Amino acid sequence: MTTDYEHFKKKLLAEKKEIEQELEKVGRRNPDNPSDWEATPPIDRDTSQADENTVADSIEGYEDNMAIVNTLETRYNDIKSGLDKIEHGTYGLCQICGKEIETDRLEANPSARTCIEHMNVD
Repeated sequence: MTTDYEHFKKKLLAEKKEIEQELEKVGRRNPDNPSDWEATPPIDRDTSQADENTVADSIEGYEDNMAIVNTLETRYNDIKSGLDKIEHGTYGLCQICGKEIETDRLEANPSARTCIEHMNVD
């Protein structure tokens, strides 16, 4: 099997763009560390004269955004890692055994780091 680097690079770049758009809806890049994302509170609430319920809703919205950012950021970092592996010629190799990752697995998850045999190990 020969891995089609260009095909998977296009898939990873498209997914990266999509994840960035999703991250921008619930967070922002950390100004102190541009490779890191941080959650932002929901914008549509004026808490200057807020009652306790409004403040509680705002806090809950921020916590929801934080959970979303954490999930998306993990995926985002996996995508960046996949792109880096393409640049260095190590894309498509299992991190555990070093064998080629199955094409079907890469089609389903272009940023997969392991073959099917080791997918629950990482």
